[in-house]
Amino acid sequence: MEISELTPGDPIEARCTKCRKNTNHIVVAMKDDVPAKVQCNTCSGQHKYRPPTAPKKPAVRRTVDPKVAEQKEWAELSPSMNSEQASAYSMDSAYKVGTLIKHPQFGLGLNQRVVGLRKIEVLFETGKKIMRCK
Repeated sequence: MEISELTPGDPIEARCTKCRKNTNHIVVAMKDDVPAKVQCNTCSGQHKYRPPTAPKKPAVRRTVDPKVAEQKEWAELSPSMNSEQASAYSMDSAYKVGTLIKHPQFGLGLNQRVVGLRKIEVLFETGKKIMRCK
């Protein structure tokens, strides 16, 4: 298919300044071989010819895997932890935020927050766990 030269009155796709999107237009005036002025078929507005814009690509959302974030946080915090200061975990004990805990199954952990009545969130090497406490 051959592309014919544009003349006034020919249809063309252009960016409309009033509609703010790519719409069909009619060429009103030419300058050399390029349309100089066009009229929008949607809003009937006349303006300088602006080539159609490429559609925007949808933004790519990067979802962070919670396990990866927890392992990264553990890697940052673990060098400053002293396992000798850790207290043995017991459901009958009360723990403050920042307390080191030694759990028989999960190992060394850091109490990060109090979740609710009798519950704390502890960061272990394997990830965050909700633990029962006094």
